[in-house]
Amino acid sequence: MQYHYKIKYVTHNTYENPVNNALWQFLIEPKNNDSQFLETSIFNDSYNTLVNKSINGYGFNTFKVTPKHQITDIIFEAEFSLIKNNIEIQSQDSKTYKKDIEELNSDPFKIEYHSFLKDTVLTTLPSDKKNIFLFDDKKTTFENLKALNKWVFIFLYYTIGATNIRTELKDLIDYNKGVAKDFTHLFCAVARQHNIPTRYVSGFLNQDQSYFGNSEIHSWVECYIPNIGWVGFDPTNNMLADFNHIKIAHGKDYNDCASLKGIIFTVGKNTTKYTVKVTCQEYIQDKLASLNHISAYKKAL
Repeated sequence: MQYHYKIKYVTHNTYENPVNNALWQFLIEPKNNDSQFLETSIFNDSYNTLVNKSINGYGFNTFKVTPKHQITDIIFEAEFSLIKNNIEIQSQDSKTYKKDIEELNSDPFKIEYHSFLKDTVLTTLPSDKKNIFLFDDKKTTFENLKALNKWVFIFLYYTIGATNIRTELKDLIDYNKGVAKDFTHLFCAVARQHNIPTRYVSGFLNQDQSYFGNSEIHSWVECYIPNIGWVGFDPTNNMLADFNHIKIAHGKDYNDCASLKGIIFTVGKNTTKYTVKVTCQEYIQDKLASLNHISAYKKAL
């Protein structure tokens, strides 16, 4: 099954005093991969500033904007359309589970996936909370990760405004409240404690369903499971990442995937407001069109 998505992203920045110079970087364009094909991508601002497109350290596209004149407010708009395939998750063979564990604990594996095994400031568990969630030795890695997904979903209450982009786990665990990035950081920390390479993922979420976090840029995780590969888990909604999830980027934590970063030369207060609109419908195409999309994707790699 395939789905056709249209996404509109709008950000409005206002400043108390004129901005003399600025640089904004947006990480918001959906990624071409095995499950999604980007058809169109449009980005502009209210001053028709020249947009520079570049690739960040993880290989994801960014838009960079530097106005050439003084401003007090600016609007950025982006529109994307893409085809999304349903994601089929291969189950883990319990007969090979012990070999999978040996691989997870092997030095070559740890070296290869080092970037997504190490803690960051935002994904470090307090010393007295290292055993906040323990894996069951009788379950496969996939089963344990599904259990962790459910546990995070129950442990935290989705509450807008309870945290900020700098909130660390020692405070989050005390609050028991947060938004998608907090659910994702807690999942990352626990999974990495159990030697599971885990990536923080940013993206859009289908708004036709009543999911937590679908009104803004969402986040979830991808875990590497031996003999299966990278599998997405959405602890904010206690579900696996599927056709409802449109991936933008991945990294170690929120800081690698922030949708907007900027350097602003001004004084005084400023505000940023943004909206996201995501529409989805079943995509019907003939066989020839399907082959054309696949061919175009392969050429883009």
